[in-house]
Parts: sequence; C-alpha cells; structure tokens
Amino acid sequence: MSARTLELVVTAVRDTAPDVRAVTLADPDGNPLPGYVPGSHLVLALGEQGEWRNAYSLTGDGVAPATYDISVLHVPGGAGGSDWLHRELRPGMRLTAQLPRSAFAPVARARRHLLIAGGIGVTPIVSHLHAARRWGREVQVLYAFRPGRGAHLDDLETLTAPLPGPGVETCTDRDMLLARLSTVLRGQPVGTHLYVCGPGAMIDAVLSAAGDAGWPASRLHSERFGVDALDPGEPFTLTVTRGGVAERFDVPSGVSLLETLERHGVDVPNMCRQGVCGECRLPVTGGTPLHRDLFLGDDEKAAGEAVMACVSRADGPTLEVSL
Repeated sequence: MSARTLELVVTAVRDTAPDVRAVTLADPDGNPLPGYVPGSHLVLALGEQGEWRNAYSLTGDGVAPATYDISVLHVPGGAGGSDWLHRELRPGMRLTAQLPRSAFAPVARARRHLLIAGGIGVTPIVSHLHAARRWGREVQVLYAFRPGRGAHLDDLETLTAPLPGPGVETCTDRDMLLARLSTVLRGQPVGTHLYVCGPGAMIDAVLSAAGDAGWPASRLHSERFGVDALDPGEPFTLTVTRGGVAERFDVPSGVSLLETLERHGVDVPNMCRQGVCGECRLPVTGGTPLHRDLFLGDDEKAAGEAVMACVSRADGPTLEVSL
C-alpha cells in the first residue's frame, strides 16, 4: 500500500433498499481508520483485478471512525463496478481504497444547513447530518425519491430528531419537490447554506430555483455523481507537447479531452473514466483547467498545474498539456 491508499476488509454487506447495498469496511488488523470531513467520498477498486474504480460517499461519522460505511446503487451494465459489487462482494473480501477526500464539505459557520437530496444522492447528506448533530446545528432536509425506493430514511429521522430546525420532509415525485422548493427557499433565515446531491437534472433545477429566489452563489453547494451528470462543456483547442513536438487538436462539446487524444492515436493511461482514480492526470503547461474531477484537492485545483483528462476541460478557448 502507498501513502495514499488503504487496504480494507469487508465486514458486512446488506441490502437496505431496492437496488441499494450497504457495505461496511474496516482495517484488516482492527486499527482505527483515517478520519474524514463530512461529505467525503471513498474511491474503491472493484472487480477481480481491481479493474473498476468509483467514488462512494461515506455515510458515517468521520471522527475517529472504526469502520467506513457506503451505500451503492445497483446500475446493471454500468461502467463503475456496481454490478460486480451487488453480485460478487462478500464479507471477508479485501479491497484497495484511496484515502477519503471531500469536495462537498459543510460550512461550519452556516446558521442553518438546508440539505436537498435525490435518490442515492442522500448518502453524503447522511454524513452531513452526523456533523450537524455533533455541532448542534439547525438543519432542514428535503429528500426526493421514487415511491418505495428511499434509502437511509431511518438515519435521516434519527439524526435530525434532536436537532433544531424543521427536520425531514420527503417527496416522491419531481413536481412535489419543485413545489416545496419555492416555499422552502424563500423561508430560510439569513446565513443558511444549501447543499444538494442527486441526479444532474434535479441539481440543476434546485440551483436554478435558488438563483431565482435570490440566493448568492457562495451559499450554494452541489455534488454530482459520475460523468453522466456533467454538461457537455464548451469546445476548446488542446495543445499537446510530446518530446518537444507540439500538436493541436480541437476538443468538441460533449467529447472529453481523453477521448480526443485517443481518437488521434495519443495513448493516455486511464482506468475509471469518471474523474475519481487519478490515472489520467496530465501536467498543464498553459491555459486554465475547468476541473470536474473528484481526485484533485482544492489546493491542487486552484494551482491549475494538472488536469484529469477523462472529465475536465478548458476554462477558456485553449489548454496546453504535456506527455
């Protein structure tokens, strides 16, 4: 194991909702696990050879954890490894993971946390609630899911019960959620921060409604799962330098930097193609990256010295990388 990876053993596997499997992981020798901030995810290598890598939100309390808990939605035929996890994963198996990291942490100074989730997007919200309970913060939760397919409903009720604030409200269709949003967004005290996680279309609708209600961007936080949640992006020109020779390629809207390089015969190591494993990291030598990955930390993204070719793009008309 490297300094950035962990070896974990599966200690429990249980089906908690239709097509949702909860997995508990621990250190094989029973040692404490590294702590993590609320909203963190864990990148796991899945499959017989670790051929799939995907990020799963941790649902527990990140303070001195003895175990890591995740909940995984079954996506038959998907590229992330959930099919293998639902069919093959058993207690006693060992998995390799990267250290937990977060791109969706709560703001500690927020007066109230308005937490909005759709479907399996509830998982990081559960982690946020553990922190809110420890801090004694006001919370309000809106959770939208298809009838009979809600996950972590008991956790939501248990964690919010002792906290000040309106608690949990569930919605079983999109129209019900949007109807409540117009009222809820306008009824928050000053200093409330909003966090939303779920399908891309739902996130877009929530953020749009918040903007219409006058919420500043600094109080809006979102997390999207997988490349399917990403917008196609603007086209840009990519300059690639190899062995002192520069080549220029057009990267169209809806086509990734990685796909463009592959189409032109440029080989880039890659594994997950979802921005979570870090395998396709390229040095940036010019231009500004538009980061859309879950691998680089905030400081690394701000530095703009590297880009994940599978999901990230140029924040402008050009980007230069070296191989």
